[in-house]
Amino acid sequence: MKITEHIQQAKGETLFSFEILPPLKGQGIQSIFQGIDPLMEFKPPFIDVTYHREEFLLRQLPNGNYQRITTRKRPGTVAICAAIMHRYGVDAVPHLICGGFSKEETENALIDLDFLGIENVLVLRGDNMKHETSFTPEPEGNKSSLELLQQVHRMNEGKYQDDELFGAKKTNFCIGVAGYPEKHYEAPNMKMDLEWLRKKVEAGAEYIVTQMFFNNQKYFQFVEDCRQAGIHVPIIPGIKPLTTKSQLSMLPKIFHIDIPEPLAEAVANAKDNQAVKQIGIEWAIQQCRELVAGKAPVLHFYTMSKAEATLAIMKEVF
Repeated sequence: MKITEHIQQAKGETLFSFEILPPLKGQGIQSIFQGIDPLMEFKPPFIDVTYHREEFLLRQLPNGNYQRITTRKRPGTVAICAAIMHRYGVDAVPHLICGGFSKEETENALIDLDFLGIENVLVLRGDNMKHETSFTPEPEGNKSSLELLQQVHRMNEGKYQDDELFGAKKTNFCIGVAGYPEKHYEAPNMKMDLEWLRKKVEAGAEYIVTQMFFNNQKYFQFVEDCRQAGIHVPIIPGIKPLTTKSQLSMLPKIFHIDIPEPLAEAVANAKDNQAVKQIGIEWAIQQCRELVAGKAPVLHFYTMSKAEATLAIMKEVF
């Protein structure tokens, strides 16, 4: 079932969903199930599965040439989606990214997803490689999330990379995109960021999932700004409880977000990470209660495949 259909059938009730990471290469799927099993009592209608491009370095050989060495990879997004659907009977939402894929490779991945009966995808540009100062697309790859979205939308119309392929099957993907209540870090201002988001909705995006935030007013203001900009698709808030002191500096650096002063001070003064986790859970509980009262369509948790904190929050909210 499509995400938009799940939301419509809920008739104003707030749903629960979460996002998992594929395990690193060489690890098994049991670690995925361990992060999902405890949360199934809250009946998530869908579970997102992220995709991360491989990381590599170039090692110089004695002859002066360079060898590409893969240092980190999380394979298996498509297979994990199939396993989740088979084991739990819920919809899986794979993430699609531009980085690391040509358009033909993206098309082949979408064909596989369609064969599996997967009806939802979340399209993202993806992050820069660690050695890059700005995003570099693959040769013959999509340069932006908008281009990637347009490719998925064209396949929904039966248009593939091969222009001479006539009578091709139309896919039926419900396409989600990311939204940034605190502005995407590359956007010069919020107005232009919203304009970019509006273009993605006009190109076929049917729902939005936000970057994590810790101040609900930023989410509610973002929703209002989107509506005024002509964006009327469901906007799903992304939630992540703080669990370690290091996140106090790491999350703002990586995700370009603000942590409210009361939360930051409480975490900074906590005696250890166990205390931080409890602070993060309590803060997220209040966030979620307010979001439910504000009729957020879904509470979407960035679990990092760890269920403990999300489970504690959900027991208090639902």
